[in-house]
Amino acid sequence: MGKWLGQPQTLIFEVRDKVAYITFNRPEKRNAQHIKALQELQAAVLEADDLRSVHCIVIQGAGKDFCAGADLESGLDTKGPDNQPFDPADYRARNSFDDDAWATERSSEMRLIIPRVHKPVIAKVHGNCLAVGTDIALHCDMIIAADDARIGFPATRALGSPANHMWLYHVGPQWAKRMLMTGDLLLGKDAERIGLVLKSVPADRLDAEVAELARRIALIEPELQAAHKRIVNLGLELMGAATVQRLAAENDARAHLSQAFKTFYIDMKEHGLKEALRRRDEPFGDSVVRFGDRS
Repeated sequence: MGKWLGQPQTLIFEVRDKVAYITFNRPEKRNAQHIKALQELQAAVLEADDLRSVHCIVIQGAGKDFCAGADLESGLDTKGPDNQPFDPADYRARNSFDDDAWATERSSEMRLIIPRVHKPVIAKVHGNCLAVGTDIALHCDMIIAADDARIGFPATRALGSPANHMWLYHVGPQWAKRMLMTGDLLLGKDAERIGLVLKSVPADRLDAEVAELARRIALIEPELQAAHKRIVNLGLELMGAATVQRLAAENDARAHLSQAFKTFYIDMKEHGLKEALRRRDEPFGDSVVRFGDRS
């Protein structure tokens, strides 16, 4: 297909009016991510950044969701088809803390391509944006969400901590802790209130809102946009954001040592994924944060 991407299997890549649209295309899996999907996301972002015809990038999801998290049945450490010309036993598994940290860092780096490329990236969030979905969205330069989008990291209840951590930089320490220590969810309209997303709009206006923002951004030459993006991101680095990403991946591996992590995978093996998720999440009710507006 192009210099970086080849023929993608998990996403759709299109360029229209100077905007590259990268669409997760596993709606039957609610666009859950595994290693192949992350590899293709990384390649698609590089393709868009390298193309002279592209001034802006939009990441979105097909079907009902932006991304409902990791594909737990396949796993983020899946090495690929069974016919790969190597023996998996010759390579790291996740059987030790260091091996787990190493694998987590590798998958984390695939998402870190988003802030590192020179061109602006918009996340268009609808439906569920959960767990690794937030790892992707929160690294974009701007997030536009549907009012009824559900954004959060329920996996923190049993499966670890975000391997890409931008919560602190978007919402500050109290809200970051509030969300990660409960695994609760924010609706898009409330995510706008605390700065987690740039703007929230009714679901039927989301396409038009993102298209107009992308159009306005694409009016400006990429060389100028690169200067704007990179100085802001350098400021984030001076605030420790780059170091936090490395520590976040390592601490995700540390969180995998918890009994809750082991219990979840035992439940999944014995009872299936849906039942394991039910047991994890049922005590939290619908999980949606409610603000209780006062007159």
